[in-house]
Amino acid sequence: MITVLIVEDSPVVREFLSYVLGSDPGIRVIATARDGEEALDAVRRYRPDVITMDIHMPKMDGLEATRRIMETMPTPIVIVSGSRDGQEVATTFQALEAGALTVHARPKGIGHAQYETTARELVQTVKLMAEVKLVRRRPHARNGALGVHPASAGSCTPRPIRVVAIGASTGGPPALQTVLAGLSKDFPAPLLVVQHMTSGFIGGFAEWLAEVTRLPVHVARHGDAMLPGHVYVAPDDYQMRVVHGDAIVLAVDPPEGGLRPSVSFLFRSIAEVYGGAAIAGLLSGMGCDGADALRLLKERGAVTFAQDEASSVVHGMPGAAIRLDAATHVLAADRIAGMLIEVVKQRGCNNRGV
Repeated sequence: MITVLIVEDSPVVREFLSYVLGSDPGIRVIATARDGEEALDAVRRYRPDVITMDIHMPKMDGLEATRRIMETMPTPIVIVSGSRDGQEVATTFQALEAGALTVHARPKGIGHAQYETTARELVQTVKLMAEVKLVRRRPHARNGALGVHPASAGSCTPRPIRVVAIGASTGGPPALQTVLAGLSKDFPAPLLVVQHMTSGFIGGFAEWLAEVTRLPVHVARHGDAMLPGHVYVAPDDYQMRVVHGDAIVLAVDPPEGGLRPSVSFLFRSIAEVYGGAAIAGLLSGMGCDGADALRLLKERGAVTFAQDEASSVVHGMPGAAIRLDAATHVLAADRIAGMLIEVVKQRGCNNRGV
């Protein structure tokens, strides 16, 4: 039985979420709270397995409550939002940076055509987050030189780097922030990102990344010409791939493992178009999306990496890659940017179309 604390200032929404979660026989709503102050007291009193957290509340908002809970009583937190307001979306991703595991849209109301689907998705998310036993915050920066040997990535002759591709899921947003914040605007290759996220939040996610890094961040569009130093995030419900000519194609190909966008889908196209002229890697996330395709990239001569377990919130995706010997480098999130810079420096970077 998974015990859940619901933190939400609206009585109607509290009752609704209690109904949605309590309808599953494997979940028990152990308490509710109207604001962050009540949430802190309830966490101390009830020790829930999972917390669903609203953002805008009186007295203490969800961001501050998340920070204090993660500092004192680390507990899996799911941000549940019914708003697409720009400021709330930005605060939502700050809460992920503070240690919340994921963001989820509030289910549609009872009687809505999508109620059953959206309610089931929230229940599944809460159950998955309950499996995260140890919640880690973003690690502090470490000092020390990074030894990089890109020539070891497969048997092919090293080629100038043309593109960087990154896949992530649960725990990915703060890891991506750490990686991208370590790069400058003159980074000489485009960066493609597949971040698994509940529908409707990718636009806000891209805006947040642009604010907290020095790079231009875009939600990818069909036909985009990839520019050096720009970040392209796969949009909701499309598979993203690359084609010759350094262009992005968005497709409605079927989901892979239930996922669209899929990291594996992107990585396979990177292997086909760029081969060894690429860097690709997996950050924190549940499941194994991207692991097989990362091994294919390594075999084609690409430099590959996986986030290490100590700095990952969830080590599913990078761990699967490591077990397949798909990662040339296994690094903490705060050392990945240095590796990218060093590999590009050693190999050079050629951005002419292929």
